[in-house]
Amino acid sequence: MKRLACALLLAFPLLLRAQTGMIVTLDDGWRFTPGDSIAYAAPAFDDSRWVPVKVDRIWEAQGYEKLDGFAWYRLRFQLPLAMRDSARLRDGLRFFLGKINNFDLTYLNGGLIGVNDTVVPPGTRPDTAYLKADVGLWNVARTYVLPADDPRIAWGKENVLAVRVFDAGGEGGMYTGGQSVRMMTLGDYLVIDTRSEPFRFAGHDLSKTFTLKNVSPVHTLHGSLTIVVRNKVSGEGIRHEVRDPAGQPPGGVMDSSHDVREVTLAPLASRDFTLKIGGLDQSARVTYDFVIADGAGHSGAAEETPYILTPLPPESPRINGPAVTGTRPGRPFLYAVPVSGVRPMTFSAEDLPPGLSINPATGIIAGRIKNRGDYPVTLTASNARGKASRTLRIVAGDKVALTPPLGWNSWNCWGLSVDRSKVIASAKSFKAKGLVDHGWQYINIDDGWEIVGTSAEPKREKNGDIRTNAKFPDMKALGDTLHALGLRFGIYSSPGPLTCGGYTASYGFERNDARSYARWGVDYLKYDWCSYEKIAKDTSLPELKAPYLLMRKMLDEVDRDIVFSLCQYGMGNVWEWGAEVGGNLWRTTGDITDTWESMSSIGFNQLADGRFAGPGHWNDPDMLVVGWVGWGPSLHPSGLTPDEQYTHISLWCMLSAPLLIGCDLNRLDDFTLNLLANDEVLAVDQDPLGKQAVPAVTAGDIQVWTKPLADGGKAIGVFNTGKNTAPFTLELSRLGVQGSLPLRDLWRQKEVRSSGGTVDLRVPSHGVVLLKAGVASR
Repeated sequence: MKRLACALLLAFPLLLRAQTGMIVTLDDGWRFTPGDSIAYAAPAFDDSRWVPVKVDRIWEAQGYEKLDGFAWYRLRFQLPLAMRDSARLRDGLRFFLGKINNFDLTYLNGGLIGVNDTVVPPGTRPDTAYLKADVGLWNVARTYVLPADDPRIAWGKENVLAVRVFDAGGEGGMYTGGQSVRMMTLGDYLVIDTRSEPFRFAGHDLSKTFTLKNVSPVHTLHGSLTIVVRNKVSGEGIRHEVRDPAGQPPGGVMDSSHDVREVTLAPLASRDFTLKIGGLDQSARVTYDFVIADGAGHSGAAEETPYILTPLPPESPRINGPAVTGTRPGRPFLYAVPVSGVRPMTFSAEDLPPGLSINPATGIIAGRIKNRGDYPVTLTASNARGKASRTLRIVAGDKVALTPPLGWNSWNCWGLSVDRSKVIASAKSFKAKGLVDHGWQYINIDDGWEIVGTSAEPKREKNGDIRTNAKFPDMKALGDTLHALGLRFGIYSSPGPLTCGGYTASYGFERNDARSYARWGVDYLKYDWCSYEKIAKDTSLPELKAPYLLMRKMLDEVDRDIVFSLCQYGMGNVWEWGAEVGGNLWRTTGDITDTWESMSSIGFNQLADGRFAGPGHWNDPDMLVVGWVGWGPSLHPSGLTPDEQYTHISLWCMLSAPLLIGCDLNRLDDFTLNLLANDEVLAVDQDPLGKQAVPAVTAGDIQVWTKPLADGGKAIGVFNTGKNTAPFTLELSRLGVQGSLPLRDLWRQKEVRSSGGTVDLRVPSHGVVLLKAGVASR
């Protein structure tokens, strides 16, 4: 066997023998070309001039940064007859191709076998419908199972896989690694579904329902299910309870971390179980393992539990949000005072500048400031439990967005399926869930509100004003609705003729669009490069700047403050000139996805741009990927673990990044709300000094980032980028902090004691400890 493997390694993917039988690995040997031709699917096609490519990373990471659209992958490999003949089951041959961003047509020996993770019968001819699928397919692993006697399989011979990939924008290609082909086992028919239902909180206790499914129409599955729960930080077993309504009675609260039970599933049967775990102050790792009797295979799953760190706010009033806000003299002003505490509540404001007034019932400050100036205003909120006051500086001058914008954007959950009802529902959730009480202000519509570019329907009125599609019948009324809730209204366009999604954009009609936005009451414009690449003569700085300078001029002409978000993915080091062209924030990177690899590679590489950020102009490492996301009609819980989500929010706040929630607000669970409603953490992001954090100490997998704050304090983020919990002794003197100064855990909102200027920490894998040194947070 070893000799055979060595021989195959020279020219073909590696043949292995696993517990489940022979496996042909498909990790290496792939060849690649941009472009598109159906001839590439033919086995005899000569791909010798194509370039070698890796399938464990996106093609942008391999030198194809500007490649959107079609590209092809091809691989030649042997399928030994022994794989089929020695298999315990001969039900089918299983191809695992990893995840593909975004869409795929997969061919075997010239015959189409799969489309976007769906197997197709022999003779199927492709059409263009697969290009209109949910863009969220980038996060779906492609598994294609063919009958062992399928005519498209060449047993005992060379086979050719050809994968036609279409990237709808952003990152593209086959990117996860681990590609393989093998015969099916009984374990492949057992699905352990732990993601359909999230964990739910009752206080700090957790419960969830998970399901075992037998997807075989023929085989009965019998075996043992083992559930193990361990504290992620200490490794100690955690007592838990498993209830099995269809089977054995519960064993009560377990005295150990293990629960084992026998389970039989008839063909196509399923069975639900309920898992309950006691209060946690750290994440627990839960493993599920189903071992089929007689060694016929197994199926496993694992997940990490959420845990709540942020204490509930008091019932008495507490004024939150930024300490400063900016406006231009004479422009409409809107600011809803963010206050937590029980309702009803009354509001007042002392020393408001002339032209502004406050609604005592809603706390909405509105009007127009006539004169330039820096106005300290004393805000007061009262309810039956007490009273709170705080100073807000209103600066009437040349700048807006004096702190990074906080809000919601429709793209990461709804993609092009966004409509008016979803936007209104999101705005109402902003109020009902209390996010507005913590300073979240913007409700932003992303792509998909315009007329489709290929539609025969008129895209603009006779005077050049843009028309909206049927999903958004009245933008002015929508803006009025959002403003009445105390929220600000954001919208999306592109400087090119089409948006990323193929909808009508602003090219040639910039003045019309700016005037329309002002008439509708728009407060924020995301301006996405996309099709402007077909307009630009080259990638020189003048060409990169031109469309943004033009739209900035148009926005300055209208009677409205509109925050200007440059979305061009960091081209030409945009952070060096974004403020020069009038940007208030600018994307520094490609699109984020809800994976550790994506989030961490973006967040921990915001280094060169830090000195260009500050009040009125911010680096934007893209939107938040917490909660239920999906980039289209099909949503799923974030692929980030709970600790990774704590890292995500902490790092973005340390970076003074705009915080735009991208999840379905109607599914905002206790854990996600806890992430988004910690006022001491948000204060790090909203600090009026506006300095971006920098790494101060690196020790193995530990990175310590520090950020100076306006009150003289310092925020400290201790991040663990490794795969295991790590002990770490934080030496405050290395960070320029005196050991005698107060030290506070911002997520837990409690004081931390240091001993001799050091603090001993245990940082969970992919997790964080976020501290503030110097001055009390509140």
